[in-house]
Amino acid sequence: MFLPLALAAAPLAQAGPPADEAARFDRCADLARTDPAAAHAEAGRWRLAGGERVARVCAGLAYAAEGGWAPAAAEFEAAARLAEGVRDGRADRYWAQAGNAWLAAGERGKAKAALDAALASGRLQGFARGEALLDRARAMAADDPAATRGDLDAALILVPNDPLAWLLSATLARRQGDVPRAQKDIAEALRRSPDDASVQLEAGNVAALARDEAGARAAWGEAARIGGDKPAGQQARAALAQFDQPKP
Repeated sequence: MFLPLALAAAPLAQAGPPADEAARFDRCADLARTDPAAAHAEAGRWRLAGGERVARVCAGLAYAAEGGWAPAAAEFEAAARLAEGVRDGRADRYWAQAGNAWLAAGERGKAKAALDAALASGRLQGFARGEALLDRARAMAADDPAATRGDLDAALILVPNDPLAWLLSATLARRQGDVPRAQKDIAEALRRSPDDASVQLEAGNVAALARDEAGARAAWGEAARIGGDKPAGQQARAALAQFDQPKP
């Protein structure tokens, strides 16, 4: 889950930059969505004209639009360091964007380091803080379940309408054998995103842990239908295949 391009523009408006900088960034962000090559060119011109840190954010958005997550993360990190150097309050959001991009690149260690930097000052608040906590939980999930639970619980307070937060919380609870918590949280995820194959897949996993065969079959069937040939759909079909095996 990469930060929406609209959210990426928010730090400019909130930090109160000159109007011409905000307007130029908005134009560059729009280009990143519609014509990444043109956005790269605009970012290059902007850097030469002296707007390096915000131009780097635009370049990061252009890389992200192209699926170049590692170079996108590098651009966001560079923008964050430059912003810190001049005490620009947008640095924390740039670090959060870097962490999100590193996650998309599969670099969990780099993602956690960037998200630690984003959260360290405490300036990120509300939705932005909740999403950064959620991303850090994703980065830590395989290595530190206790810290992951802490970040997820905090994120659920700040972004209670994000189905991914409930999905990840349910998955962690299932892996820890906490069936009641897993059932409660996957129900919240289903309420918010019933047409998400990953949510239906996890609902099947939770039902299976609870020995609810009918519930597992139904949820995995939905995941297979919605997911098609994507990983969640393939995993659901593999899970359903166990019911075709002859019982001893």
